[in-house]
Amino acid sequence: MADPTPDQTPERRPRTSVSVPDVARKKQRRISWIWLVPVVAALAGLSLVVKTWMQAGPEITIQFDTAEGLEVGKTQVRYKDVVIGVVKGVGFNEDRSKVIVEAALSKDVADLAREGTNFWVVRPRLGFTGVSGLGTLLSGAYIGVDAPEGEGGNGGKPQKLAFVGLETPPAVTHDRSGKRFLLKASNLGSLDIGSPVYFRRISVGRVVGYALDESGKAVNIEVFIDAPNDKFVTKGTRFWNASGVDVSVNADGLKMRTQSLVSLAIGGIAFENVSTRGSVEPAPADSNFDLYPGEADAKVNPDSKPFRIRMRFDQSIRGLAVGAPVDFQGITLGDVTAITIDFDSEKKRFFAIADATLYPERLGPVYDKLRAAEDEHQFAGFKLMGTMIKYGLRAQLRSANLLTGQLYVVLDTFPNAKPVEFHPSDPAMIPTVPGQLDQLQEQIGNIVTRIEKIPFDQIGKELRNTLASTSSLVSQIDRQLAPDARKVLKQAQQSLQRVDQMLAPDASIPVNADRAMQELARAARSLRALSEFLQTNPESLLRGRGEDPIPGAGPVRN
Repeated sequence: MADPTPDQTPERRPRTSVSVPDVARKKQRRISWIWLVPVVAALAGLSLVVKTWMQAGPEITIQFDTAEGLEVGKTQVRYKDVVIGVVKGVGFNEDRSKVIVEAALSKDVADLAREGTNFWVVRPRLGFTGVSGLGTLLSGAYIGVDAPEGEGGNGGKPQKLAFVGLETPPAVTHDRSGKRFLLKASNLGSLDIGSPVYFRRISVGRVVGYALDESGKAVNIEVFIDAPNDKFVTKGTRFWNASGVDVSVNADGLKMRTQSLVSLAIGGIAFENVSTRGSVEPAPADSNFDLYPGEADAKVNPDSKPFRIRMRFDQSIRGLAVGAPVDFQGITLGDVTAITIDFDSEKKRFFAIADATLYPERLGPVYDKLRAAEDEHQFAGFKLMGTMIKYGLRAQLRSANLLTGQLYVVLDTFPNAKPVEFHPSDPAMIPTVPGQLDQLQEQIGNIVTRIEKIPFDQIGKELRNTLASTSSLVSQIDRQLAPDARKVLKQAQQSLQRVDQMLAPDASIPVNADRAMQELARAARSLRALSEFLQTNPESLLRGRGEDPIPGAGPVRN
């Protein structure tokens, strides 16, 4: 291989025109380590966002009347005193009549956002049942949660994100075991939410709610009985209002009873198994019962099939009202249900019609005997009523209160009543007799009628004639008898003077009387001596009296 020429030396090679391929070298760009910081920060932030998104629970809205005590980002949402969320925002609804609270719940309690969950603001409250929420004075108000327990938290109920919060805490939470019952009363009385329910004077539950009936004629009261005492509520149980003091007056005197001092302040309800014919098995939850106004009303004999009657009164019924009792031998068999007025075209007069409902079972065992003896297809009340009417049963109005003039209906027996045929009908027609006041008015009217028939004018004329004749007779007697009367008086005066002379001290009659008295005294002394001698010598009655003893010759018998 030939040596290179001088022009082809390495120092001068680039200048040659011969093309020699050169290896291209790329310039390497190095990334600065400083850029790793934002990348790592971005990845960390993204992971936090993903983690937060994966752990985030549902966001719900709760409607309240006010937002008192609620703070965004601070107010907690607690379930059984465990924090499960926080308030994210507070605003108004469209018309600004309510407050809308936005809250975020934890993912592990997402199943609480279901139908049936209740929310309320826990703050200090003072009520008749006590003080609650005192712990919020230091920690601040929070939102309480109550949800049904069970599988899935709410038993598979649909999800719900908008709620209407309670303004007061629920009286009974879902985690409290027991049963709810619905009571129907004519009025609420002094009952309120939280009023106790007593069984044998022991508090076993409370009132959890009340509302007017759809008809507006009654009040529906919801009570909750704690387990295991809820088993004492059976189909034969009767509830009554135990508020205040029960005062009764009977042969034993005045009695005052109350369930407890608490019931005096906030009212209360009591119950007892009164009916012996009902089932003894516990009543199911949400059963309906009647709430009686008092214990006496609740413990009356149970009423079965009613017996309707109708009564016609020809006199005024002022004071008789719907609801007035129908009494028989002191037992209230029923009450008046309707009062109407009708017209008798034959007698051309108005009369009153009173309808009433009777409960024959209130008669007790006698009704059971009659019913057992009757045909199953015939109601025993008709035969019983027909028999009693045959023997004089009548309806009568009587005064219940003389001050107020109230009347009530009495079924009583009147043996002298006119016979009346009884025809079974619905309602059964019961004959009536006038009331006691009407009878008294009738008797007074009869007396007045008889007095009016007395001829007072004729009697007056005859009396005047009699007085005139008597005056004439007295005048005639005075003229005829006056001289004779003066003679008789003169003779009487002379006789008295003679008697006075005979009784004078120096007259013979007093002297002779004195002597006679002395003789009587001596005779009395002789009789006394004879009596003493016979007492000491009773044998002298047989032997005679012996010779008189010689003085000093022997003992002298006394």
